[in-house]
Amino acid sequence: MSKIRVGLIGTGGIAGLHARQLLELPEVQITAVSDTSVSNREKFVEKFSLSEADQFSDYQEMLEQADLDAVVICSPHTLHFQQANNVLNSGLHVLIEKPMTCSSAEAELLIKTAEQAGKIMQVSYQRHFQPEFLYIRDAIASGEIGKLTSITASLYQEWRQGTPGSWRQDPALSGGGFLMDSGSHIIDVLLWTSGLTPVEVKPQLHMHGAAVEIDTFTSIRFAEGAVAGLNLVGYSPCWHETFVFCGENGGIFYDNGKITLRRLGQEAIVPELPVQTTNQDKSFIDAILGRHEVLVPGEFALKVVKLSEMIYHAASYVPDAALEAEEEQTA
Repeated sequence: MSKIRVGLIGTGGIAGLHARQLLELPEVQITAVSDTSVSNREKFVEKFSLSEADQFSDYQEMLEQADLDAVVICSPHTLHFQQANNVLNSGLHVLIEKPMTCSSAEAELLIKTAEQAGKIMQVSYQRHFQPEFLYIRDAIASGEIGKLTSITASLYQEWRQGTPGSWRQDPALSGGGFLMDSGSHIIDVLLWTSGLTPVEVKPQLHMHGAAVEIDTFTSIRFAEGAVAGLNLVGYSPCWHETFVFCGENGGIFYDNGKITLRRLGQEAIVPELPVQTTNQDKSFIDAILGRHEVLVPGEFALKVVKLSEMIYHAASYVPDAALEAEEEQTA
């Protein structure tokens, strides 16, 4: 069988993870890389021994000239929509780093484009493949803690201290701040594990003098009756991630990778988790090869975009990219 030929758009930090995971697969060959920075591109090619891969400064030239079957997009957030659209219209499959897009209008258009092109489109939410979160999702779905009544989802990260001067704090490229960036993963877990439908949000945003929001505290009401607190703190001394899912018959507590299941008056249960068997890149390739369906489809990623959009709008804070997308839709 001939190999799946993959190109990468962007060679920044997260691209390294994708390269490592792709190079572990015998069915894959990285045949091209694109980055506007010649230095970053050359360092990337050297680090991953990709001397035979074609290099491009312009991703559109890569799409036109390189021999490709699929593309992984690792660029700043506001570039995702146009790049993914061009990839799909070039007849190629696409894996998009989070967030899928910076507006629901863009996300909906991409879903239509992928359908019309007949190509695989997956969004790179890696927690869908981690045993801890698969356990939480399955436990909730099987009724282990009864009907959900509340959720608390929190992420703390030294994001403000680590991103000044980078594209992540430039609204024109980031489309938002900590919520749009690392916070997208937490919103993903909140919606994917619970299956709940948000209908109302009440946020508080703190900019800390930056051009984008840093801290976000949001209360959420769901159509199914549960409520949630979403706490995204980008001005923190360290990384710390917690989730608490309370139901009518128990609760699941996640703290930096450790899980306990609690029921009233009973000893805590620490579940035994299986070894992780796939990841965002392997599942993408397996979907292309027809081994299984797309595990993080655009239709789900749209839900993450919509909740992010709800929070920004309720806070009367509309990132530049989202505002421009809305204006284009109504023009």
